[in-house]
Formats: sequence, structure tokens, C-alpha cells
Amino acid sequence: MPQEEVLTRKRLRSAYITTIMSLTLVLFMLGLWGLIGLHANKISRYVKENLGFTIYFQKNTRETEILRLKKSMDTTRWVKSAQYISPEEAEQMLKKELGEDFIGFLGYNPLLPCLQVRLNAEYTNPDSIQQIEKRLKQNPRVAQIEYQRDLVNKVNQNLNIISIIIAVLSLLMFLISIGLINNTIKLSVYSKRFIIRSMMLVGATRSFIRAPFVRKGLWHGILSALFAILLLAVLLYFTYLKIPELKSLADMQIMLSIAVGMILCGALISAISNYIAVTRFLNMNIDKLYL
Repeated sequence: MPQEEVLTRKRLRSAYITTIMSLTLVLFMLGLWGLIGLHANKISRYVKENLGFTIYFQKNTRETEILRLKKSMDTTRWVKSAQYISPEEAEQMLKKELGEDFIGFLGYNPLLPCLQVRLNAEYTNPDSIQQIEKRLKQNPRVAQIEYQRDLVNKVNQNLNIISIIIAVLSLLMFLISIGLINNTIKLSVYSKRFIIRSMMLVGATRSFIRAPFVRKGLWHGILSALFAILLLAVLLYFTYLKIPELKSLADMQIMLSIAVGMILCGALISAISNYIAVTRFLNMNIDKLYL
């Protein structure tokens, strides 16, 4: 085998490896950003669903009436959970918190029976909470409803700002990824520009010349995406080992969607970029091939 042919094969192999490595890193970053967005959304939901309010009932309200209301609330769309706390349970909780027996000092238990309500994330905005509060106050057994209005407003404002920032950065990351993949493939095709010209000179049609590049682009995109998914899986494995709490935020269905999205993005962007790059060299003046 001539030495020149050996060198050519080595260069082509090196170009393939460089292309796949570059695509893998770009798709890894794209997938990582998708996972960050996923976990940010889950954390946002978790924070919102820990917001809620406490319904205090009149002192003479029977437990059966409160439990009936709780059962009714459990069937509504806006309640995630509702927990009944009797005056006796509240006494024990407060005694543990304060570290002293205040009931013995007062001579009676002044605490009211209550329901601690946690809301579904969609109903934690101030308007929804006010509507729910207004509806519950129509019950004559309800003494008062307590929730931290300022905290609710602040949490919603901050989470909205964070959501907008993540959406904008995700779009930028996607556009940057397309640009990087496109440039990587341009360089790869550039190294084969004389092969493309030679094929044209022997009478090969444009579609015939493009076809192997597009097929190779699809294959490179899929292979790179699989490597990127493997890297993400390893990263997630060690992240969950270090921070086990994040496991509860994992959603296998969404993670599979991100993996499929990475494969589709890798394959389509790579194939389209190859198509465009080859077309560019097909239309190029022969003198410019040497620049």
C-alpha cells in the first residue's frame, strides 16, 4: 500500500474522530442544559408545593366536621395535601419546640384545631390563594386562615424571573450548539473538498456526491449523541451519589425525552450541516478550493 494512501487514511480517521468528539461535547452540553432546566422546573414545583396555609377552626368545632371538610378538600384540584392537627397534637408540637410546658403555666389549652394545607403548584399564585381563602371563609366554623402573603409573592416573582432566564439561556445554548456543530462539519467537509471536485469531474451527479456525506452525517450525529448520553448518565450517577435528595426530582420519562431529543438533534443538525457544506463546495469556484 503506497505511503501516501496510508497517510490519507490516517488523516480521514483523525478527522472522523475529531468530528465525533466535537459533536459529542456539544450534544453533552446541550443535554446537560436540558437536565438543568428539568431539575430547575422540578425544584420550582417542589418549592411552590411547600407553600400553603393553615385553617384555624372555632374552639367548639367537632373533629368529625373538620375531617369532613378535609375529605371534601382532598377531592379538589388545588389541594396537594391537608393534615388535621388537634389542639392536643398542637400542644405536644409546641411543647417540643419551646422546650417547656406552657399549658401547665396557663392552666388550659388555648390552641385551636387546624388543617395545614399544601397546594398544587398551579394554585400557589397570590390570586388563586385569595380566591381559595375567600371561599373557605364562607364556612362559619373557620376562625381564621393564615399564610405568609409576602413570602408567596416573593417566591412567585423569583421563580418567574428564574424561568425566563433559563428559557433564554436554553435558546442561546441551542443556537450556539447548532453553530458549533455546523462549523465542525464545515471543517470536516473542507478536508475532502478535492475529493468532491474529483467526483464532479468524473460526471457524478450532485445528489450522488451529497448522499454519502449526508448518511455519514446521520451516523456521526447518532453516534455522538449516544456517547453524550453515556457521559450524562455517568455524571448523573455520581451527582446522585453525592446529593441523594436530587433523586426525588428525577423523572425517567422526561430524561428519555431529552435522550431522544439529543439523538434527533445530533442526527438532523449533522446531516443538514453536511448537506449545506457539500453544496457550498459544489458551487465553489475551482480557484477558491486552494484558499
